[in-house]
Amino acid sequence: MDFKKLPKGRLGRIANLASMGVRAGASLLKDKEGKDAAQHAAEVLGSMRGLAAKVGQMASYVDGVVPEGQKEAFESSLKKLRSMAPTSDPVEVRAVLEASLDKKMEQLFREWDDKPIASASIGQVHKATLHDGTEVAVKVQHPGIDEAVESDLSNAGLLERMIAATAGSKFQTKEWLAVIRARFREELDYSLEASRQQRFAALHAGDAQICVPKVIESHTARHVLTTEFVRGVDFEDAQSAPDADRRQWAEALWRFVFKGTLVGAMFNADPHPGNYIFLDRGRVAFLDYGCVQEIEPDNQRNARKVHRAALEGDRKRFHQASMELMAMRPGPLADKALSYMDLNYQPLFETPFRVTKPFASLMVERMTEMAKMARTLPEEHFFTMPPEMFFMNRLQFGFYSVLARLDVEADYKGCEEAFLSHE
Repeated sequence: MDFKKLPKGRLGRIANLASMGVRAGASLLKDKEGKDAAQHAAEVLGSMRGLAAKVGQMASYVDGVVPEGQKEAFESSLKKLRSMAPTSDPVEVRAVLEASLDKKMEQLFREWDDKPIASASIGQVHKATLHDGTEVAVKVQHPGIDEAVESDLSNAGLLERMIAATAGSKFQTKEWLAVIRARFREELDYSLEASRQQRFAALHAGDAQICVPKVIESHTARHVLTTEFVRGVDFEDAQSAPDADRRQWAEALWRFVFKGTLVGAMFNADPHPGNYIFLDRGRVAFLDYGCVQEIEPDNQRNARKVHRAALEGDRKRFHQASMELMAMRPGPLADKALSYMDLNYQPLFETPFRVTKPFASLMVERMTEMAKMARTLPEEHFFTMPPEMFFMNRLQFGFYSVLARLDVEADYKGCEEAFLSHE
Protein backbone atom coordinates (compact mmCIF):
# COMPACT_ATOMS: atom_id res chain seq x y z
CA MET A 1 0.00 0.00 0.00
CA ASP A 2 1.39 3.42 -0.97
CA PHE A 3 1.01 5.67 2.08
CA LYS A 4 2.35 8.74 0.26
CA LYS A 5 -0.44 8.84 -2.31
CA LEU A 6 -3.73 10.52 -1.36
CA PRO A 7 -6.60 8.10 -2.11
CA LYS A 8 -9.55 10.18 -3.34
CA GLY A 9 -12.23 7.70 -4.45
CA ARG A 10 -14.79 6.32 -2.01
CA LEU A 11 -13.97 2.66 -2.65
CA GLY A 12 -10.22 3.20 -2.30
CA ARG A 13 -10.67 5.03 0.97
CA ILE A 14 -13.00 2.34 2.32
CA ALA A 15 -10.43 -0.31 1.35
CA ASN A 16 -7.75 1.55 3.31
CA LEU A 17 -9.98 1.71 6.40
CA ALA A 18 -10.77 -1.99 6.04
CA SER A 19 -7.06 -2.83 5.96
CA MET A 20 -6.63 -0.88 9.18
CA GLY A 21 -9.40 -2.89 10.85
CA VAL A 22 -7.92 -6.22 9.76
CA ARG A 23 -4.45 -5.24 10.95
CA ALA A 24 -5.88 -4.07 14.30
CA GLY A 25 -7.58 -7.42 14.86
CA ALA A 26 -4.48 -9.41 13.99
CA SER A 27 -2.28 -7.19 16.13
CA LEU A 28 -4.45 -7.60 19.20
CA LEU A 29 -4.22 -11.38 18.90
CA LYS A 30 -0.43 -11.28 19.21
CA ASP A 31 0.14 -7.92 20.91
CA LYS A 32 -2.43 -6.70 23.41
CA GLU A 33 -0.76 -3.29 23.58
CA GLY A 34 -1.67 -2.77 19.92
CA LYS A 35 1.69 -1.28 18.84
CA ASP A 36 1.55 -2.73 15.32
CA ALA A 37 -2.09 -1.71 14.88
CA ALA A 38 -1.35 1.78 16.16
CA GLN A 39 1.53 2.31 13.73
CA HIS A 40 -0.54 0.99 10.83
CA ALA A 41 -3.46 3.24 11.81
CA ALA A 42 -1.19 6.29 11.82
CA GLU A 43 0.08 5.43 8.33
CA VAL A 44 -3.38 4.76 6.89
CA LEU A 45 -5.20 7.72 8.47
CA GLY A 46 -2.34 10.08 7.71
CA SER A 47 -2.16 9.10 4.05
CA MET A 48 -5.95 9.44 3.70
CA ARG A 49 -6.01 12.93 5.27
CA GLY A 50 -9.57 14.37 5.22
CA LEU A 51 -12.04 13.17 7.85
CA ALA A 52 -10.16 9.92 8.36
CA ALA A 53 -7.12 11.87 9.61
CA LYS A 54 -9.40 13.84 11.94
CA VAL A 55 -10.50 10.58 13.55
CA GLY A 56 -6.83 9.77 14.13
CA GLN A 57 -6.15 13.21 15.55
CA MET A 58 -9.00 12.80 18.05
CA ALA A 59 -7.74 9.39 19.11
CA SER A 60 -4.27 10.85 19.73
CA TYR A 61 -5.30 13.26 22.49
CA VAL A 62 -8.92 12.76 23.63
CA ASP A 63 -8.83 10.81 26.88
CA GLY A 64 -11.22 7.87 27.04
CA VAL A 65 -11.54 7.20 23.27
CA VAL A 66 -8.86 4.48 22.98
CA PRO A 67 -9.01 1.49 25.40
CA GLU A 68 -6.64 1.97 28.35
CA GLY A 69 -4.40 -0.99 27.48
CA GLN A 70 -3.68 0.38 24.00
CA LYS A 71 -3.73 4.08 24.88
CA GLU A 72 0.04 4.61 25.10
CA ALA A 73 0.74 2.91 21.76
CA PHE A 74 -2.01 4.74 19.87
CA GLU A 75 -1.27 8.14 21.42
CA SER A 76 2.43 7.79 20.61
CA SER A 77 1.83 6.70 16.99
CA LEU A 78 -1.02 9.06 16.20
CA LYS A 79 0.24 12.25 17.84
CA LYS A 80 2.32 13.03 14.73
CA LEU A 81 -1.00 13.52 12.87
CA ARG A 82 -1.65 16.58 15.04
CA SER A 83 1.03 18.62 13.32
CA MET A 84 2.63 16.61 10.52
CA ALA A 85 0.44 14.34 8.45
CA PRO A 86 2.02 13.16 5.17
CA THR A 87 2.80 16.15 2.97
CA SER A 88 1.91 16.92 -0.64
CA ASP A 89 4.31 17.31 -3.57
CA PRO A 90 5.95 20.81 -3.62
CA VAL A 91 5.31 21.26 -7.35
CA GLU A 92 1.60 20.45 -6.91
CA VAL A 93 1.36 22.76 -3.90
CA ARG A 94 2.84 25.65 -5.88
CA ALA A 95 0.38 24.95 -8.69
CA VAL A 96 -2.58 25.12 -6.28
CA LEU A 97 -1.27 28.37 -4.82
CA GLU A 98 -0.64 30.10 -8.15
CA ALA A 99 -3.97 29.01 -9.61
CA SER A 100 -5.86 30.16 -6.50
CA LEU A 101 -4.21 33.60 -6.29
CA ASP A 102 -3.79 34.00 -10.08
CA LYS A 103 -0.17 35.13 -9.71
CA LYS A 104 3.28 33.61 -10.01
CA MET A 105 5.23 32.70 -6.89
CA GLU A 106 7.81 35.42 -7.46
CA GLN A 107 5.03 38.02 -7.60
CA LEU A 108 3.50 36.77 -4.36
CA PHE A 109 6.51 36.17 -2.13
CA ARG A 110 10.05 37.39 -1.65
CA GLU A 111 10.92 34.09 0.04
CA TRP A 112 9.14 30.72 0.05
CA ASP A 113 10.10 27.52 1.83
CA ASP A 114 9.00 24.38 -0.04
CA LYS A 115 9.33 22.32 3.15
CA PRO A 116 6.09 22.67 5.15
CA ILE A 117 6.25 23.52 8.85
CA ALA A 118 2.99 21.63 9.48
CA SER A 119 0.65 19.33 7.59
CA ALA A 120 -2.85 18.35 8.66
CA SER A 121 -6.03 16.75 7.35
CA ILE A 122 -7.03 19.40 4.79
CA GLY A 123 -3.89 21.38 4.02
CA GLN A 124 -0.27 22.07 4.88
CA VAL A 125 1.46 25.22 6.12
CA HIS A 126 4.54 26.88 4.63
CA LYS A 127 6.65 29.72 5.99
CA ALA A 128 7.13 32.61 3.57
CA THR A 129 8.07 36.29 3.42
CA LEU A 130 6.09 38.97 1.60
CA HIS A 131 7.84 41.61 -0.51
CA ASP A 132 7.43 44.16 2.31
CA GLY A 133 9.35 41.86 4.68
CA THR A 134 6.34 40.51 6.60
CA GLU A 135 6.79 36.90 7.71
CA VAL A 136 3.69 34.83 7.02
CA ALA A 137 2.26 31.36 7.39
CA VAL A 138 0.62 30.12 4.18
CA LYS A 139 -1.86 27.27 4.39
CA VAL A 140 -2.42 25.51 1.07
CA GLN A 141 -4.93 22.71 0.54
CA HIS A 142 -3.67 19.26 -0.38
CA PRO A 143 -4.30 18.68 -4.11
CA GLY A 144 -7.38 16.48 -4.52
CA ILE A 145 -8.57 16.93 -0.93
CA ASP A 146 -12.01 18.17 -2.07
CA GLU A 147 -12.76 14.83 -3.69
CA ALA A 148 -11.32 12.90 -0.73
CA VAL A 149 -13.51 14.76 1.79
CA GLU A 150 -16.60 14.24 -0.35
CA SER A 151 -15.78 10.52 -0.45
CA ASP A 152 -15.57 10.48 3.35
CA LEU A 153 -18.85 12.39 3.69
CA SER A 154 -20.57 9.74 1.58
CA ASN A 155 -19.13 7.01 3.83
CA ALA A 156 -21.90 6.54 6.39
CA GLY A 157 -19.71 4.18 8.43
CA LEU A 158 -17.00 6.80 8.96
CA LEU A 159 -19.54 9.44 10.03
CA GLU A 160 -21.15 6.95 12.39
CA ARG A 161 -17.76 6.30 14.01
CA MET A 162 -17.32 10.02 14.60
CA ILE A 163 -20.81 10.37 16.08
CA ALA A 164 -20.37 7.28 18.24
CA ALA A 165 -17.10 8.69 19.62
CA THR A 166 -18.71 11.96 20.70
CA ALA A 167 -22.39 11.27 21.36
CA GLY A 168 -23.47 7.70 20.61
CA SER A 169 -25.04 6.41 17.40
CA LYS A 170 -28.62 6.44 18.79
CA PHE A 171 -28.55 10.23 18.75
CA GLN A 172 -27.78 10.28 15.02
CA THR A 173 -30.50 11.97 12.97
CA LYS A 174 -30.78 13.44 9.47
CA GLU A 175 -30.35 16.87 11.07
CA TRP A 176 -27.14 15.78 12.80
CA LEU A 177 -25.71 14.35 9.59
CA ALA A 178 -26.64 17.50 7.67
CA VAL A 179 -24.85 19.70 10.22
CA ILE A 180 -21.76 17.47 10.23
CA ARG A 181 -21.54 17.42 6.44
CA ALA A 182 -22.04 21.19 6.25
CA ARG A 183 -19.28 21.93 8.78
CA PHE A 184 -16.73 19.64 7.13
CA ARG A 185 -17.52 20.98 3.63
CA GLU A 186 -16.95 24.50 5.00
CA GLU A 187 -13.42 23.49 5.98
CA LEU A 188 -12.62 23.34 2.27
CA ASP A 189 -13.32 27.06 1.87
CA TYR A 190 -10.38 29.05 3.23
CA SER A 191 -12.06 32.35 2.30
CA LEU A 192 -14.85 31.49 4.74
CA GLU A 193 -12.26 30.46 7.33
CA ALA A 194 -10.51 33.82 6.92
CA SER A 195 -13.72 35.73 7.60
CA ARG A 196 -14.37 33.65 10.71
CA GLN A 197 -10.83 34.19 11.91
CA GLN A 198 -11.43 37.93 11.63
CA ARG A 199 -14.67 37.60 13.65
CA PHE A 200 -12.81 35.82 16.45
CA ALA A 201 -10.09 38.48 16.34
CA ALA A 202 -12.71 41.21 16.79
CA LEU A 203 -14.41 39.33 19.64
CA HIS A 204 -11.17 38.91 21.62
CA ALA A 205 -9.53 42.20 20.59
CA GLY A 206 -9.37 43.50 24.18
CA ASP A 207 -7.81 40.37 25.67
CA ALA A 208 -4.03 40.69 26.05
CA GLN A 209 -3.60 36.91 26.41
CA ILE A 210 -5.57 35.81 23.34
CA CYS A 211 -3.81 36.18 20.01
CA VAL A 212 -5.64 35.61 16.73
CA PRO A 213 -3.15 35.95 13.84
CA LYS A 214 -3.95 38.67 11.31
CA VAL A 215 -5.30 37.49 7.94
CA ILE A 216 -3.43 38.74 4.84
CA GLU A 217 -6.42 39.21 2.55
CA SER A 218 -4.36 39.88 -0.61
CA HIS A 219 -2.89 36.36 -0.32
CA THR A 220 -6.05 34.47 0.65
CA ALA A 221 -8.55 32.61 -1.54
CA ARG A 222 -10.68 29.47 -1.42
CA HIS A 223 -7.69 27.09 -1.38
CA VAL A 224 -5.05 29.36 0.21
CA LEU A 225 -5.04 31.15 3.58
CA THR A 226 -2.20 33.50 4.54
CA THR A 227 -1.78 34.93 8.05
CA GLU A 228 0.95 36.63 10.03
CA PHE A 229 3.60 34.21 11.32
CA VAL A 230 3.58 33.54 15.08
CA ARG A 231 6.57 32.21 17.03
CA GLY A 232 6.16 30.33 20.29
CA VAL A 233 6.30 26.87 21.84
CA ASP A 234 4.15 23.94 20.81
CA PHE A 235 1.85 21.90 23.02
CA GLU A 236 4.45 19.25 23.81
CA ASP A 237 6.83 21.85 25.27
CA ALA A 238 4.02 23.78 26.98
CA GLN A 239 3.22 20.78 29.14
CA SER A 240 6.58 21.06 30.92
CA ALA A 241 6.46 24.84 31.48
CA PRO A 242 6.26 26.31 35.03
CA ASP A 243 2.92 26.20 36.85
CA ALA A 244 2.38 29.96 36.55
CA ASP A 245 2.65 29.84 32.75
CA ARG A 246 0.42 26.78 32.42
CA ARG A 247 -2.20 28.41 34.68
CA GLN A 248 -2.34 31.54 32.55
CA TRP A 249 -2.50 29.49 29.35
CA ALA A 250 -5.29 27.28 30.72
CA GLU A 251 -7.33 30.33 31.72
CA ALA A 252 -6.76 31.95 28.31
CA LEU A 253 -7.99 28.75 26.65
CA TRP A 254 -11.11 28.79 28.83
CA ARG A 255 -11.89 32.42 27.97
CA PHE A 256 -11.39 31.78 24.26
CA VAL A 257 -13.83 28.86 24.23
CA PHE A 258 -16.57 30.18 26.46
CA LYS A 259 -16.50 33.84 25.53
CA GLY A 260 -16.91 32.64 21.97
CA THR A 261 -19.88 30.50 22.98
CA LEU A 262 -21.64 32.81 25.43
CA VAL A 263 -20.86 36.21 23.87
CA GLY A 264 -19.94 35.56 20.24
CA ALA A 265 -22.55 32.80 19.62
CA MET A 266 -19.92 30.62 17.93
CA PHE A 267 -17.21 28.18 18.83
CA ASN A 268 -14.18 26.69 17.16
CA ALA A 269 -15.05 22.99 17.12
CA ASP A 270 -11.55 21.67 16.33
CA PRO A 271 -9.62 21.91 19.62
CA HIS A 272 -6.71 19.61 18.83
CA PRO A 273 -3.38 20.73 20.34
CA GLY A 274 -1.72 21.55 17.02
CA ASN A 275 -4.03 24.57 16.79
CA TYR A 276 -2.39 26.35 19.73
CA ILE A 277 0.94 28.17 20.00
CA PHE A 278 1.99 29.13 23.52
CA LEU A 279 3.68 32.51 23.99
CA ASP A 280 5.27 34.46 26.83
CA ARG A 281 3.26 36.42 29.44
CA GLY A 282 0.54 33.75 29.45
CA ARG A 283 -0.51 34.42 25.87
CA VAL A 284 -1.90 31.81 23.49
CA ALA A 285 -2.13 32.10 19.70
CA PHE A 286 -5.17 30.30 18.28
CA LEU A 287 -4.87 28.83 14.79
CA ASP A 288 -7.28 27.15 12.38
CA TYR A 289 -10.86 28.40 12.13
CA GLY A 290 -12.05 25.94 9.51
CA CYS A 291 -14.62 24.16 11.70
CA VAL A 292 -16.75 26.79 13.42
CA GLN A 293 -20.23 26.07 14.74
CA GLU A 294 -22.69 28.94 14.94
CA ILE A 295 -25.08 28.86 17.93
CA GLU A 296 -28.78 29.53 17.53
CA PRO A 297 -30.08 32.49 19.65
CA ASP A 298 -32.34 30.28 21.82
CA ASN A 299 -29.49 27.85 22.48
CA GLN A 300 -27.15 30.70 23.35
CA ARG A 301 -29.66 32.11 25.85
CA ASN A 302 -30.07 28.67 27.43
CA ALA A 303 -26.31 28.18 27.55
CA ARG A 304 -25.94 31.48 29.40
CA LYS A 305 -28.56 30.35 31.92
CA VAL A 306 -26.61 27.12 32.47
CA HIS A 307 -23.34 28.95 33.03
CA ARG A 308 -24.77 31.66 35.27
CA ALA A 309 -26.49 29.05 37.47
CA ALA A 310 -23.20 27.14 37.77
CA LEU A 311 -21.29 30.33 38.60
CA GLU A 312 -23.82 31.09 41.34
CA GLY A 313 -23.74 27.51 42.66
CA ASP A 314 -27.48 27.07 42.12
CA ARG A 315 -27.75 23.36 41.29
CA LYS A 316 -31.56 23.35 40.92
CA ARG A 317 -31.57 26.22 38.43
CA PHE A 318 -28.57 24.65 36.68
CA HIS A 319 -30.52 21.42 36.11
CA GLN A 320 -33.58 23.31 34.86
CA ALA A 321 -31.49 25.29 32.39
CA SER A 322 -29.66 22.13 31.29
CA MET A 323 -32.99 20.43 30.57
CA GLU A 324 -33.92 23.34 28.30
CA LEU A 325 -30.51 23.51 26.60
CA MET A 326 -30.44 19.81 25.69
CA ALA A 327 -34.21 19.50 25.05
CA MET A 328 -34.48 16.70 27.61
CA ARG A 329 -37.53 14.64 28.45
CA PRO A 330 -37.82 13.74 32.16
CA GLY A 331 -36.77 10.16 32.85
CA PRO A 332 -33.71 7.94 33.28
CA LEU A 333 -31.90 9.31 30.22
CA ALA A 334 -32.37 12.86 31.48
CA ASP A 335 -30.95 11.79 34.84
CA LYS A 336 -27.86 10.44 33.06
CA ALA A 337 -27.58 13.59 30.98
CA LEU A 338 -27.78 15.80 34.09
CA SER A 339 -25.05 13.72 35.72
CA TYR A 340 -22.96 14.35 32.60
CA MET A 341 -23.69 18.09 32.79
CA ASP A 342 -22.76 18.16 36.49
CA LEU A 343 -19.38 16.72 35.57
CA ASN A 344 -18.88 19.09 32.63
CA TYR A 345 -19.44 22.15 34.77
CA GLN A 346 -17.57 21.03 37.86
CA PRO A 347 -14.77 23.54 37.05
CA LEU A 348 -17.33 26.32 37.62
CA PHE A 349 -19.01 24.85 40.70
CA GLU A 350 -15.64 24.23 42.36
CA THR A 351 -12.90 26.85 42.15
CA PRO A 352 -9.99 26.69 41.71
CA PHE A 353 -10.16 23.45 39.73
CA ARG A 354 -7.60 21.08 38.24
CA VAL A 355 -8.68 19.20 35.09
CA THR A 356 -6.93 15.82 35.06
CA LYS A 357 -6.73 12.94 32.57
CA PRO A 358 -9.04 10.74 34.71
CA PHE A 359 -11.54 13.62 34.82
CA ALA A 360 -11.44 14.02 31.01
CA SER A 361 -11.79 10.26 30.55
CA LEU A 362 -14.78 10.21 32.89
CA MET A 363 -16.59 12.67 30.58
CA VAL A 364 -16.29 10.22 27.67
CA GLU A 365 -17.35 7.38 29.97
CA ARG A 366 -20.48 9.26 31.08
CA MET A 367 -21.41 9.99 27.45
CA THR A 368 -20.87 6.31 26.61
CA GLU A 369 -23.24 5.36 29.46
CA MET A 370 -25.86 7.72 28.01
CA ALA A 371 -25.43 6.17 24.56
CA LYS A 372 -25.82 2.62 25.93
CA MET A 373 -28.96 3.55 27.85
CA ALA A 374 -30.43 5.32 24.80
CA ARG A 375 -30.19 2.15 22.69
CA THR A 376 -32.71 0.26 24.86
CA LEU A 377 -34.81 3.11 26.20
CA PRO A 378 -38.59 3.30 25.61
CA GLU A 379 -39.45 6.04 23.12
CA GLU A 380 -41.33 8.14 25.71
CA HIS A 381 -38.07 8.70 27.64
CA PHE A 382 -35.79 9.23 24.65
CA PHE A 383 -34.84 12.68 23.39
CA THR A 384 -32.55 13.88 20.62
CA MET A 385 -30.08 16.60 21.49
CA PRO A 386 -29.78 19.69 19.26
CA PRO A 387 -27.58 18.95 16.19
CA GLU A 388 -24.89 21.42 17.27
CA MET A 389 -24.28 19.24 20.36
CA PHE A 390 -22.19 16.90 18.19
CA PHE A 391 -19.60 19.61 17.73
CA MET A 392 -19.98 20.87 21.30
CA ASN A 393 -19.18 17.36 22.58
CA ARG A 394 -16.24 17.16 20.18
CA LEU A 395 -15.04 20.49 21.56
CA GLN A 396 -15.59 19.52 25.20
CA PHE A 397 -13.81 16.16 24.95
CA GLY A 398 -10.83 17.63 23.12
CA PHE A 399 -10.67 20.85 25.12
CA TYR A 400 -10.77 19.13 28.51
CA SER A 401 -8.12 16.66 27.34
CA VAL A 402 -5.89 19.63 26.43
CA LEU A 403 -6.46 21.20 29.87
CA ALA A 404 -5.71 17.83 31.48
CA ARG A 405 -2.28 17.77 29.83
CA LEU A 406 -1.54 21.28 31.06
CA ASP A 407 -2.39 19.74 34.45
CA VAL A 408 -2.69 22.88 36.56
CA GLU A 409 -5.14 24.33 39.07
CA ALA A 410 -6.91 27.37 37.60
CA ASP A 411 -9.70 29.84 38.37
CA TYR A 412 -12.10 29.07 35.53
CA LYS A 413 -15.01 30.58 37.45
CA GLY A 414 -13.18 33.90 37.69
CA CYS A 415 -12.47 33.78 33.94
CA GLU A 416 -16.16 33.62 33.11
CA GLU A 417 -17.32 36.09 35.73
CA ALA A 418 -14.93 38.68 34.27
CA PHE A 419 -16.31 38.61 30.72
CA LEU A 420 -19.95 37.90 31.63
CA SER A 421 -20.01 40.91 33.96
CA HIS A 422 -19.90 43.14 30.86
CA GLU A 423 -22.91 41.44 29.27
